[in-house]
Amino acid sequence: MNGSQKNHWILEKYIFLEKMEEVIQAFQRLKKVQIGSGGGISRPTSPVNNSELLNGNAVLAAALQKRINRKRKGPPLENEDSQDGPTSLTAGPRQSGSMVSHHDDIVTRMKNIELIELGRHRIKPWYFAPYPQEMVNLDCIYICEFCLKYRKSRKCLERHLVKCNLRHPPGNEIYRKDNVSFFEIDGRKNKVYAQNLCLLAKLFLDHKTLYYDTDPFLFYQRVPHSWIFLQRKESTEDYNVACILTMPPYQRKGYGKLLIEFSYELSKFEGKTGSPEKPLSDLGLLSYRSYWAQTILEILLSMKPVGENEKPQITINEICELTSIKKEDVISTLQNLNLINYYKGQYIITLSKEIIQSHQKAMETRKIRIDPKCLHWTPKDWGKRAK
Repeated sequence: MNGSQKNHWILEKYIFLEKMEEVIQAFQRLKKVQIGSGGGISRPTSPVNNSELLNGNAVLAAALQKRINRKRKGPPLENEDSQDGPTSLTAGPRQSGSMVSHHDDIVTRMKNIELIELGRHRIKPWYFAPYPQEMVNLDCIYICEFCLKYRKSRKCLERHLVKCNLRHPPGNEIYRKDNVSFFEIDGRKNKVYAQNLCLLAKLFLDHKTLYYDTDPFLFYQRVPHSWIFLQRKESTEDYNVACILTMPPYQRKGYGKLLIEFSYELSKFEGKTGSPEKPLSDLGLLSYRSYWAQTILEILLSMKPVGENEKPQITINEICELTSIKKEDVISTLQNLNLINYYKGQYIITLSKEIIQSHQKAMETRKIRIDPKCLHWTPKDWGKRAK
């Protein structure tokens, strides 16, 4: 002790660490590497007085950080195979959709789960998800493929499966054809299931922050858990998709495009055009542009001339009505394909042989399609219903 200044010491085990989130975040910010104006890398300057390190929040934060480091058995898994996401942890989250994460939330940029087991698949997560702390420290989280509840060991999961009453999502089956089945899940009526679904999805989405407030959303899920998407019950901008995800074991198999097609079939049943929440991520934009191009070209190539020696005629609005794709998306797709030309005072659509051949080749790979006859669904006016 020096003069009137007294340093009080307590044992680490008496510190209530569970409520120190704000302190540890402040401590992490102090440790962050700062980028200088000249492009060089510099670290924060040391405190002028060493006593600053022995007082206040710094001691508690240091103790908490020390305990966390002790609990970890090793460094986070690096991205090694095709199921892993981006390798860089320094890039900020993509700003996409209405549930974007915060720029200054460094925690959401760091993968905190090493491995999950879902059904017969073991998958390496890509991003942060706010699972309980006792789960984060495990080598693997075991997730029930029916109710999506998480367990700390396979033995615990086996005991849970004996008692689990679900064998499909807790919603209404609105589509079934062959092995493709879709369930509609109300985020308000099935809150726990929807929250568990959001936690699982967050492991593979770096730009969404929807964890607990699931009431305003409808979830559409294929059984088993290969792909999901959700949409708002009410959207003033006619968004028909708020978030879309294909689980890693089922990627590159055309299921993402099937999800997009299904969302537009729902828009057709509603009798309106729809569009995904924007701005889209890079991969999302590529997927949607591919779907829009194939769908619009399919309409154009199926058109018949009205009379002899006449070319088929169609308007942008008619394309929108036939596909439920919003007008701006139709126009941008035609422009990206360089199909619109100005000829003799009017705009015309011209299809080259290369475009037609490329389209036919792409359509050969789309073996699974949505059959509108197998969709049994009635749109709801959520503005007149209690949320």
